[in-house]
Amino acid sequence: MSEAAGDDLPAVVPAPDLPAAVTVYEVGPRDGLQNESSIVPLEVKVEFVERLVAAGLPVVEATSFVHPRWVPQLADAAELVARLPLAGPVPLPVLVPNDRGLDRAIEAGCTHVAVFASATETFAHRNLNTDLDGQMAMIEPVARRAREAGLDVRAYVSMCFGDPWEGRVDPDQVVAVGRRLLDLGASQLSIGDTIGVGTPGAVTDLVGRFTAAGTPVDRLALHFHDTYGQALANALAGLRAGVTTFDASAGGLGGCPYAQSATGNLATEDLVWMLTGLGIDHGVDLGRLVATSTWMAARLGRTSPSAVVRALG
Repeated sequence: MSEAAGDDLPAVVPAPDLPAAVTVYEVGPRDGLQNESSIVPLEVKVEFVERLVAAGLPVVEATSFVHPRWVPQLADAAELVARLPLAGPVPLPVLVPNDRGLDRAIEAGCTHVAVFASATETFAHRNLNTDLDGQMAMIEPVARRAREAGLDVRAYVSMCFGDPWEGRVDPDQVVAVGRRLLDLGASQLSIGDTIGVGTPGAVTDLVGRFTAAGTPVDRLALHFHDTYGQALANALAGLRAGVTTFDASAGGLGGCPYAQSATGNLATEDLVWMLTGLGIDHGVDLGRLVATSTWMAARLGRTSPSAVVRALG
């Protein structure tokens, strides 16, 4: 499973009633690098994606076709995807915030795209300059055109457990927004704890509300931030609720450029370590992954916040 020595892997003690396998959805090149204060060179980004693919990540979100004025760190999106194997066996999704972003993705030959919405009115205004209904009106033609072009569409919904301006978020409102995104044709809904305030009980409750509303659990993914050190505990709660796709960022890179209290994403290495110890198949080479995050941290000029990278790197 890993290039790491046997002593550098956890003892495997399977837990009952957990999924046999999960998909680790790597978001480091997009969600991780979008919040960097400096611009990461294109060559480094290309190698970062290539290293993650070589480490066995089954999905690697490459970039976002957002306007450079809003996220200058990803202004080289077209140049990046032109250097990547879009027709290869590992999907390399890109985020498309609007029609123009979708046009650019289609022109670049992308086969997997993602759209983004908010569970709260305030963040919809701050991030998309509209309200909850308005964001759906913006997303609907993008999702429709993408599906008509034969692209897979994933949907993100943010601020699902808390909002820095509104505080606690009504879980039924999250379900309502999420189900509208699925109704637009999204193949999967990624439920985001954007500011990291969620706890395991809240995760269990929210997943249960989605399934009670008729959403199959295999249509759900979970996206945690580790602001309060709850990301791994929340992932375990998600596993126990039957979720089998988890977003994570190599080395714990990332945050949200529009929410200052959002710190790093769940580190992919920390998630993989836990999954390995639970005997859950994930297909990721931990040794290669740690080496990749150590390499990237050096290029960013700092140490990785991932506990596993610090321990093994």
